[in-house]
Amino acid sequence: MSELARQAGKSRQLALVVLCLASLMVVLDGTIVVVALPSIQSDLGFSPPNLAWVVNAYLVPFGGLLLLSGRLGDLVGRRRVFLIGLFVFTLASLACGLATNQVMLIVFRFVQGAGGALASSVVLSMIVTLFPEQREQGKALGLFSFVQAGGASIGMILGGVLTQGLSWHWTMLVNVPIGVVVVAASFALLERDRGAGLRAGIDVLGAVLVTAGAMLLVYVIVDTGAPARRWSLFAAAVVLLAAFVVRQAKAATPLLPLGLFRARPVTAGNIVMVLLVAGMMGFQFLTALYLQQVLGLDALATGFAFLPTPVANALVSLGFGPRLIAKVGARKVLAGGMLIAAIGLVLLARVPVDGNYFTDVLPALLLAGIGMGAAVPAVVGAGMSAGSPEHAGVASGLVNTTLQIGSAMGTAVLATVAATRTADLVGSGSARLDAAAAGFHLAYLGSTVFVVLAIVAAVVLVPRRFGMTDTPAEVRPEVQPEAH
Repeated sequence: MSELARQAGKSRQLALVVLCLASLMVVLDGTIVVVALPSIQSDLGFSPPNLAWVVNAYLVPFGGLLLLSGRLGDLVGRRRVFLIGLFVFTLASLACGLATNQVMLIVFRFVQGAGGALASSVVLSMIVTLFPEQREQGKALGLFSFVQAGGASIGMILGGVLTQGLSWHWTMLVNVPIGVVVVAASFALLERDRGAGLRAGIDVLGAVLVTAGAMLLVYVIVDTGAPARRWSLFAAAVVLLAAFVVRQAKAATPLLPLGLFRARPVTAGNIVMVLLVAGMMGFQFLTALYLQQVLGLDALATGFAFLPTPVANALVSLGFGPRLIAKVGARKVLAGGMLIAAIGLVLLARVPVDGNYFTDVLPALLLAGIGMGAAVPAVVGAGMSAGSPEHAGVASGLVNTTLQIGSAMGTAVLATVAATRTADLVGSGSARLDAAAAGFHLAYLGSTVFVVLAIVAAVVLVPRRFGMTDTPAEVRPEVQPEAH
């Protein structure tokens, strides 16, 4: 290998680290604040219903803006959108950390979510552009997938350490120095790209419909209000998203080319993604509650209890996982990884009231980490593989939107199942801890059902082999991006 090639390879690896660090920072923010919620409630005087908006105010714009942000990356340049998002996210984090009242915190959490959507939406497209060769791309997606799957657990660990060691403010302020470093490194390491330009066309009406519909859908999922209101809002979200689909079929320059879904890996990858993430992100939320409410662990201990999951995930997704995908195919690795994760969830469905962490919880956490480490790189590769380079931004935004909606859906559905079962048993005279454990048992079975459905979808829908060349001709735009 020539010195020039060696330097180019090193530069790409550093660029990958920068992209993944930015992605990790955004992913962490979705969970790092969870263990700090009691401290935030006590300090700022939140009522229990309003406290949920410390999380929801971030999730709603984040989930709603990903698709539009990905398309903007294709048009005005992914590096530019990435940097703008990081800048907004970092400034909003500073404002959140300095918040002295409820309104200030909620408003800047919303801004934080918008910045996170801008930055996250283009990361995948930048990675697949940096690493077009299949083997290298597999390794790069392994690192990205570890960040996505392990970030939630790491967020809980870090949240417990910062909240208990310093204060809840530092769960927000920790983003500031990291954000400054990542922005500076991005200017040095990420090549400037020029998108197709706004003259290539942006579907403004489609952007309004999908952003409003996606935000409303995420809101409905995380809302805990009256059922009648939630059903009304859900119907409105469905109408908006249906109108978006109709608009995309007719628009001259669609925000999301529907021909993209004629590529089997894209459709299959996103279906599997939403089911898998619903089961596995919901499992992490449930386990955090079980450890605290049933086993009596504090915030710090709960955070560290999750450590085996990201460690096992890293060993697989950063180690032999990519080589295994290259050897036996992504579909087999995807199905096998999800099967391992499902076994872990079944083990959790029997955790007793007087459970022991090392014998009742740890084996399941390890299996979940191993399974996710194998499955997530494969499913992300499927979702991105059939996106043409010109549409990599919108494909990236679509994958991230699917991931976000699956996470919110799984957490909301499984938390509701656990709470309803617990309340029913308490109402019939069961002891509080026994009822809570039974609620978690039922919710873990629900989590298992999500993952089993994902396995079935993978076996039936995901092709054995896929790549960038699978993109149907109908997807490819007439206007090509300008050369870098």
